[in-house]
Amino acid sequence: MSDEGRRGGVGEEGEVGPGQLFMHYVIMEDLIDKLKLLQYEENFLKNLGFKPLSRHYFAIPTNPGEQFFLFTSLCGWLINQSGKKFDMPEEYDDPNATISNIITEVKAIGASVDFPPAKLKPGCGEHCIYVVDKLADDALVKVGFKWDKPVYPEEEMEEEAAIEDDVELTLEKVEDEIVEEDDIDEEESFMDLEGLGNLQNKKESNDNSRPEEIMLSKTDANQWKLEVERVTPSLKVHIRTDNKDWRTHVDQMHQHRDGIKSALSETKGHLDKLHKEISRTLEKISSREKYINNQLEHHLQEFRGVQDSLAEIKEQYRQASGGVTERTRNLAEISEDLERVKQEMEERGSSMTDGSPLVKIKQALQKLKNEVTQMDVRIGVLEHSLMQAKLRDKSNLQKDMNKTVEEDEGYNFNGY
Repeated sequence: MSDEGRRGGVGEEGEVGPGQLFMHYVIMEDLIDKLKLLQYEENFLKNLGFKPLSRHYFAIPTNPGEQFFLFTSLCGWLINQSGKKFDMPEEYDDPNATISNIITEVKAIGASVDFPPAKLKPGCGEHCIYVVDKLADDALVKVGFKWDKPVYPEEEMEEEAAIEDDVELTLEKVEDEIVEEDDIDEEESFMDLEGLGNLQNKKESNDNSRPEEIMLSKTDANQWKLEVERVTPSLKVHIRTDNKDWRTHVDQMHQHRDGIKSALSETKGHLDKLHKEISRTLEKISSREKYINNQLEHHLQEFRGVQDSLAEIKEQYRQASGGVTERTRNLAEISEDLERVKQEMEERGSSMTDGSPLVKIKQALQKLKNEVTQMDVRIGVLEHSLMQAKLRDKSNLQKDMNKTVEEDEGYNFNGY
């Protein structure tokens, strides 16, 4: 089956069947078996804290957010299982980038992706099942999974032996019942014979009691014949039949052969009649089929031409859809870059129109002016203090000089 058939699609419009609408349910059940072979419950679900997946988890939409996160995580885990390095997606990652990476890996394993990436965003559906199924197949191949030879259960001979023992017991019971019936018949016959013997003994005793004379039979011949006919069935010997005797089996084989021959002769006539009717019907069907083919030859040629053109159009559509998906991915990347540039421009524009830095600069200048004024006042005070100190020192120096001059003059005058 092609990839489109396994996803529930069909190659031509005339091949649609009612069962293909539910094909993704069947693929999902097979996928669960493949994941169990890969031991996903221990190696994958325990890390995320999810419960084991149901047999139709990705086939029925329940919770889009949870299903998409579990779908992308499962795809990443399967890619890592196949021996490739793939960063596990997070819950708040960009879905377009994650889907693009998954589709790239699916194309790398040789699977055809002829649907837009938007089909994978719900996290469920036939396309998601198709992607996970292809990744699971690749992981099973890379892991080296192989089917073992089937192990057949040993037959229990004890039960058959017990059944045979029961059969033998039932046969023995039947034989015992037959023997008991034969014993009853023999006892009845013995009783009849004893009765006849007693009659004869009575007759002999009666005869002995009589005087000796010529023995003449007084029994009626007709009564004797009736008595013999009555007693004869009781004197028959009953031979017990043995089911294990080969003669019995041979007789049964002959009986069955005769029955088969008689049934075959009757059945053969019915079968010959049925064969003639079927052959006649087939001839009619073949003649009608030839007539229909001759009538529809022109339409069939047109249909074949339309099929060829439809196949070409589908191939062109597939190529165009592949280009569209690539351009869609490029458009998504360009739109992301554009959003980032817009954000940067908005930040710069807001910074240019914001007057808070100018206010801060004015406040800083005013503060500097105040500090300069304070410094000028301090400098003036210091200059004034220095001026007074200089004048004081100058006056003191002048006084000292005057004193020295006066002293020198007095000394010179006195010494002279």
